[in-house]
This record gives sequence, structure tokens and C-alpha cells, in this order.
Amino acid sequence: MKFCAFLRGVNVNGTSMKMKDVCDVFSKGGMQNVQSLLASGNILFESENDAEALKPILEKSMSEAFSYEAFLFVRSLEEIEAIAENMPFKTKEDFHNYVFISDKETSAELLTFFENAKNKEQESAKIVKDVFYWQTPKGNTLQSDFGKILGKKSLKDKLTSRNFNTIEKIIAKQK
Repeated sequence: MKFCAFLRGVNVNGTSMKMKDVCDVFSKGGMQNVQSLLASGNILFESENDAEALKPILEKSMSEAFSYEAFLFVRSLEEIEAIAENMPFKTKEDFHNYVFISDKETSAELLTFFENAKNKEQESAKIVKDVFYWQTPKGNTLQSDFGKILGKKSLKDKLTSRNFNTIEKIIAKQK
């Protein structure tokens, strides 16, 4: 099966690694056809195991290799394609569309955070099939009240986000 591992907190806040080195860790861990996409921690690979079995193996390998507490989220190509198909927002020229890779409970928590955020007049958020999607004006991502929650320590092991363009690139590269 084809997968993508979405690493959290890579090449930000002092956690720096080369994607070639990350790919080597995945290969040594038994993953096949390993390649990276962008420097933000998107690792494409194949495995006969399922995502649930892969997550702890890969987190342990990454933590040991890079001496940090690794958090990653593994999704199959089919799951990533469904994420793309369910995007609830149309592309707008001056807006970013984001996808949050998490579990069902965290998506609901994110929606609550969004609903309670201030100054979100131009932003939109929606959960579709347990996936949280967010649209925000370009240049507003980290300045918005909702965007600031992305760095909350209580969420570090529960989610990671990607620009929708990255999701589309992952699908294109896996085909």
C-alpha cells in the first residue's frame, strides 16, 4: 500500500533535519520506495503494514535518529485522495486552504476553537468526514486568533496541518 507520513514540527523551532536523512530512517525501518515531498516533512512510501501499526514504529525510529520527540500521522493514498475530494472550499486567489491531519475528536476540538475565536470574519472552517478544513486570507495564517492555536503544546501530538496545495502534490506524486 502507498502511504504518506506527515511529520509535525519539522524544520521549525530548532528541529532541523534533511529530508534525505529522514528517508534513510524510513528505509532502514523497512519502508519501500521512500521519497520526500517538500522540506516540511511529507514522506511518501510503501508498506505491507497498516497505518496504525506503522505510526509507533516510525515515531520511535525518528525519535531515536534525530534525538527529539517525533510526532507523525500516517495516511494511505486512498485516505489522502478522500481528503482532497471532500475539500469544502473553492479556491480563492487571496486565500489559503488548509487540511488538518488528526483524529475525529481533535477535529471536533478544532471546530470548537474556531467557533470561539475572535476576528474570523473572512475565515471559514468545516469538518467533512472527520477531517477539519480551514480557509483563511493569505498572510493571516499565524496572525489569526484561530491560527495561533496551531502552536499549542497540548495539541502537539494530536494534529498537523498542510496547505491544500501540498495534498494535491502528494496525490500527483503517488500516481
